[in-house]
Amino acid sequence: MPQFDIYISPDEPVYVISVVAKLVDLPVWTLRQLDKAGVVCPKRIGRKNRLYSLKDVKRLEYVHYLMEDKQVNIHGIKIIIAKEIEE
Repeated sequence: MPQFDIYISPDEPVYVISVVAKLVDLPVWTLRQLDKAGVVCPKRIGRKNRLYSLKDVKRLEYVHYLMEDKQVNIHGIKIIIAKEIEE
């Protein structure tokens, strides 16, 4: 069977919230709170559906690290990420 390589841009929103929750080991309600706080803002499809890109997933892995290992709350995470974007 031939192998086909598919390239998906890291900016392309393709992951639904339930898949992202499993990938980054965060509950769906936490992902919604992070979206509400502006930490990670997935693309909206319609009024309810959120689609995350690979870049969003990678940022959420970092957020998970900050929350679990460093005990940083959502407000603190927002500040940390804003500072890193400035640099």
